[in-house]
Order: sequence, then C-alpha cells, then structure tokens
Amino acid sequence: MRERWLALATLAMLQVATLGAGAYAIANDGFNLDAMTKPATRTEPVAEPPVAPVITSGPVLATGGDGTLPTKSTLASELTGALGDKALGPHVGAVVIDVATGERLYAANADEGVIPASTTKIVTGAAALASLGPDTRLTTRVVQGRTANTIVLVGGGDPTLAGPSAKSSGAYPRPATLATLAQRTAEALKDKGLTKVTLSFDDSLFTGPSSASGWKSNYIPDGEVAPVTALMIDSGKANPAQSAPRVADPSRHAATAFAKLLAKYGVSVGKTVAAATAPAGAAELAQVQSAPVYALVERTLTRSDNDVAEALAHHVGLKEGFGGSFDGGIKGVQQALKRVGVTKGIVVTDGSGLSIKNRISAGALAQLVALASSPAHTDLRAVVSGMPIAGFSGTLGNGRRFTSPQSKTEVGLVRAKTGTLNNVNTLAGFATTRDGRLVSFAFLADKVPVYAEPVLDRLAAIVARS
Repeated sequence: MRERWLALATLAMLQVATLGAGAYAIANDGFNLDAMTKPATRTEPVAEPPVAPVITSGPVLATGGDGTLPTKSTLASELTGALGDKALGPHVGAVVIDVATGERLYAANADEGVIPASTTKIVTGAAALASLGPDTRLTTRVVQGRTANTIVLVGGGDPTLAGPSAKSSGAYPRPATLATLAQRTAEALKDKGLTKVTLSFDDSLFTGPSSASGWKSNYIPDGEVAPVTALMIDSGKANPAQSAPRVADPSRHAATAFAKLLAKYGVSVGKTVAAATAPAGAAELAQVQSAPVYALVERTLTRSDNDVAEALAHHVGLKEGFGGSFDGGIKGVQQALKRVGVTKGIVVTDGSGLSIKNRISAGALAQLVALASSPAHTDLRAVVSGMPIAGFSGTLGNGRRFTSPQSKTEVGLVRAKTGTLNNVNTLAGFATTRDGRLVSFAFLADKVPVYAEPVLDRLAAIVARS
C-alpha cells in the first residue's frame, strides 16, 4: 500500500552504517566533536552491550513524490488539533505544500513572520546555492608580499579550514588543511631559494562587524559561534574538539599557527605576524580549497553549523555585489532568493538564525523547501539532501527527536531542519505521504512556554502519515 517501503532494507543498512561512522554524530543545534575524538580509557573488561533492535524505514523519496494527494479535510483536522497543544504557545505558523503543484494543502498564520531560529539556514543555504553555485570552492591563499622575502596569508572566508590540531580524517565534507597550505608554501619558497620570511595576514575579504545585530552577548563566549572573519581555522575554536572557547581574534590565531607550520617544513618566520593587505595582483605561492558549496550547505543544515552559515551569507553578499559583511549578506540573500521566485516573508539579519531579529513566515520556508525538492531547481538540491533524517542523523538523530508514540512510527520518513532558541522551536522540511505524494512543511513557534519539540515532531509525523 505504501510504495515508499520498497527500499526498506537498503536504507536501513546505509543509515545504520552512517551512524556507526559518526559522520553526523551531533547532539543538538551546536556542533561538538569531543565524543568522536576523545580516546577510550578502559581499566577493566566491559561486557558487550546487548544487540539493539534495528529501526527500519522506507526512503523519503521512494516513489518520486507523484502519488495521490492526501485528503485535505483529514489533514487539516489532524494538524489543527495538534496545533492547539499548549506547549506551542500562542504564536505559531504552519504550512504544508504539495511540491508538484506548489499548492498549499494546509495553512495557519502562513504569511506571518516568526522568529525562525536555525531554520534560517534553509534560507542561507538556498541563497548560497543560487548565488555561488553548487560547485564553487572557497580558496585560502599565500601570495608574495611587497618584497622577495615577505609573504601574505590571505583568508578566503573558509571557516572549515583545519588547523594543525584538528582530527579531520574521515570527516564529511573533508576540509582543506593549514598544514597542506604550509607545506606547499614552503616548497614554493625553497624553489626560490628562500628559507626565512616575514609573514603577514590579510582578512579583508570580510568587512564590518564580526557579530550580528540581535545576537546575545554570550553566544561567542559560550561557543555558539565565532567572531566572523575571512581567515580562521577550526571555526575559530581554541580546541577543535570543543565548541568553547572561541578565540578572540580568529585571523591572528590562524596566522600564528601557519607560521609554526612553516617552521616545521623548513621555513623560519620573523617574530612579528601582523595584519596587512596583500598587494594587488600579487603572485600566488600556494593555495588550498574548501569542499564545494553544495557540501558546505549540507554540513550547515545537518550539523546546524553557525560558522559555515555566516561565512556563506557573507560570500553571497560579495557575489551579489553588496560586500562581504552582515549587511551585504542580508541584501545578497534577498537578491538571490528573488531569482528563484521567493520574494516575500523573509527578513533576516544573519545567516545562522542566532539573531532574535530574524522573521520568516512558515509559507516562505515551506516554499523554499518545495523549490529545492522540485526537478526544476536541481541546483538547490543540497538543501534537501543536507536535512537531518528523523531518528537517524544530525539534529534529528540525537536520541530526543521522534521518540513519542505520536511520532516514532515516522522515523526515517521525515527530513527536516530544526531550530531552537529560548522560547523558540521550529521545524521545516519534507516527507512523502502515505500514498507517495511529496510535500514540504514548516511549523514555527516563537512564544513557546518551555519546550515544544515533541509537538513539532508530531506535526511532521501527521504530514508523513497523511
């Protein structure tokens, strides 16, 4: 009856293998690799744990999404009932859209702006793909300075650049490394007969404030996000295995680490490492490139990576001609979204969704997801492929989501981006209905008394069962 169960065994094996590899071992909207990198210390034999039952499900897109539409009256009745749950609070927006036609199957406060929290990353990801292109990479370079024995490390706005302490083996997407850049630079310098240089760093690609309007003062100290600069390693973390603390000056921190790596590869660096602007047209000595934008968007959504989201928004500002700043990113995102047909319902001041000044309507979010799911916008496909799978990956695979009797039957059948701030819970994504119709949805609540995630999971499960 439900064709989406046809590929049940294959998906189960892939998802369990993915979990075992730890590619998306993320506990919540933040990102912490501590559990993945800390060595085990066992002092006595430990009994093998009992074999856990394998949770299986059909793939979200098993039937191609062209099945029979759900009955609107039944869907409306069930959603309206769930939306009346007091846990959601008094300000909720809800929309369900048929991807094939763009028709709204259900709407409640659909066009009213709501604080979106991290579902803002759907907007940022779609804009980045539309503006920069899925295959674009972010480049960190070393160029010749104004004299033969001076060099400049030039930031390319890649927060995933891995520093010397990062454990990046097996990570997806695989980051560029500062060590590789240092090795290539040392080789180029030695080819010129140079083994001693003066190093400076250029982070001028991004301009303006390093934090956004609407961010709480504790976000950077608590490790939610780093100061936004065009040059950083390990997302500005002092210890790449821990989200906090973040370094106060990511650019200088990266340049200092680079100087030590150059010494390791046989090129000594002067004691002073200062900020400077690379000469126009300076010859390039070496470069490394990030993973492509589509992979960065997937990382942003699966891990709810605030640092990558902010970098992508700044790059959109640059690409669209407004500059690499928060203000430029805001304007650039709006311009890029207009080209894909989304013109209303989105007002943002950052790319990550940390700002409490952001307002996005449920209708706009559901429309973006529908566009990214449609054959007409294959360039936006990373928006849907990057969304966590209910009960399996990312911020929906932390053991807390889709666990209630009202939602656990739809584990594996929903993909969605989560959003969480104080008194804000949001969820936006897509599912295939009982008869194989692909639909997108958005449920946003920003006056939540305490905790509304189980209700949001229930709403998404209702859509998947419809």
